Amino acid sequence: MSKRPLHFTAFIWPNGYHESAWRVVEDDVRGVLGLRYYTDIARTAERGLLDSIFLADNMAIAEYRATHLPQTQFDPISVLSALAAVTDRIGLIGTGSTTYSKPWELARRFATLDHLSGGRAGWNIVTTVTPLAAAAFGELAHPEHADRYARAHEFVDAVTRVWDSWDDDAVIGDRENGVWADRGRLRDPRFHGQHYDVDGIQPFPRSPQGHPVLVQAGQSAAGVGLAARYAELVFSGPPSLDAAVAFRSDLHAQAAAAGRDPEHVLVLPALMITLGGTEAEARGRADRLEELASPEFRWQNALYTAGLDPDAYDPDAPLPAQLWTGQAAPSSRAERLYAAARARPGVPLRELAQDLTSGAGQTHFVGTPEQLADHITAWQDAGAVDGFTIMGSTLPYELAAFVDEVVPILQRRGRYRTEYTGRTLREHLGLRRPGTSAHAIPVPASMDPRALGREQR
Repeated sequence: MSKRPLHFTAFIWPNGYHESAWRVVEDDVRGVLGLRYYTDIARTAERGLLDSIFLADNMAIAEYRATHLPQTQFDPISVLSALAAVTDRIGLIGTGSTTYSKPWELARRFATLDHLSGGRAGWNIVTTVTPLAAAAFGELAHPEHADRYARAHEFVDAVTRVWDSWDDDAVIGDRENGVWADRGRLRDPRFHGQHYDVDGIQPFPRSPQGHPVLVQAGQSAAGVGLAARYAELVFSGPPSLDAAVAFRSDLHAQAAAAGRDPEHVLVLPALMITLGGTEAEARGRADRLEELASPEFRWQNALYTAGLDPDAYDPDAPLPAQLWTGQAAPSSRAERLYAAARARPGVPLRELAQDLTSGAGQTHFVGTPEQLADHITAWQDAGAVDGFTIMGSTLPYELAAFVDEVVPILQRRGRYRTEYTGRTLREHLGLRRPGTSAHAIPVPASMDPRALGREQR
């Protein structure tokens, strides 16, 4: 290849990422609740030699969303485990919250997926923005932004300690002497931080990738800092080419300052796509989606994605000034909303929300396959991206068009693989396999687990 190979992940959402997608696709409206929907998308992505598929997660939803969007927030690990059985090479990235999970439990679930998939798992690290999750988990309040990120750093450290609690060569398999694994090669995490205490080895050997690939999507300063410290794949949402170049340069500089190799921090911004045989055809399809968009959904979603309760605000009044003056925004999405309110003070929330793109702040590309290939290579050549997270405005249709029409163009240009050359997600992405942590504590052979009150089986 003449350039570093591009990387792509397919973002899975019910019927497509545009809010009106479910109203234009011809599939059974309840089809998104079945495994076949996910299976078809995963197999399409694998046919296109994509690096991975990506499942987001909403641990608690605002009720307004049930009116306007299909609700399919299944447990990502359960879905991806099922997809591991019907695919062979595609990476499987799922979201896991550092705010509403326990490190040991999350480490076990993602390592299980890595084993069952033969080394294809990735963990999208999120701190969970919506305060609604607190009540779902019996908490009195949602932690503040700074606290969530302080906990997240410690959480990831604890998780990687658990993943490293078996040496790679711990399994002996010595039938003659009755030794399945060498206990001297087990390492208790012994993690004791300000927020978390984690003891106890992972209840199975180290997974094929050592660590599932670490993914991060935060756009705030704290989110970028977390990504620079840990992430190997970063899902970003810059609004322009210049912003994307600046984002990637800043992220790489922070990663280098943290002692990491920036070449091992891949940036795959969100890119919603609507394709057509001609530009006019693509524009017509995109315009139809916009015609069906609900203004009611737009203002409620602007609040919800900013971490605010839509039921607490009047859409025909301006966003209260006390939210956007004199205090830091709780998230990058909140800052976008607050910035819009500062720029247009006195404008009703309903009108203000029409100027805000939804979701990750992604670019919506509308055009032909050839034009999309040009867009992708131009951003790569500018040093803005290592690839893209492809978000079909409708699914599975836009993904199928990307695989069947855009991928061959990129292959002919020498920008994209013509076959998988590895079996794990790390191999697809060109990432090294991490060694075991030097900080874990070896488990002495003389230590009787019964004395510590632990189960032996």
